[in-house]
Amino acid sequence: MRVGAGRGVADCGAASLMVGERQRSDDGEYRRAALYVVGVVGVAALVFAAVNGWAASRGACAAAQTHLCDTPSEAAIVIGPSAILLLGGIGAFVRTYQRWRAGGSWRTWQGAGWFLFILMTAYLALGAGTIAA
Repeated sequence: MRVGAGRGVADCGAASLMVGERQRSDDGEYRRAALYVVGVVGVAALVFAAVNGWAASRGACAAAQTHLCDTPSEAAIVIGPSAILLLGGIGAFVRTYQRWRAGGSWRTWQGAGWFLFILMTAYLALGAGTIAA
């Protein structure tokens, strides 16, 4: 008797289809995670614009040719959007944990959290390089 003779071709195909269906049915979590990332990046961009406007309108920087004329403006421009991205990444990881505990699809939220953390790190690196120069 062959090994696996008890299983028919239809059984094997149905099992693999069920695994595939389980992986594809994420109940709209991909869309929610993507909108969350876009929202966090949008809020970080708004914070950057607000802080940049504040740095440009300060009396200490009025005569300077750059918005990064002193330590408070440099720190605000680098730390403000970075804090938003950090909080957004932490929020995505909290959602990852919640979805994991509920038995739902959590991988998209984990990807969103890592994307926001990497974006925060890149922004900090660029900001630190600009300040150092």
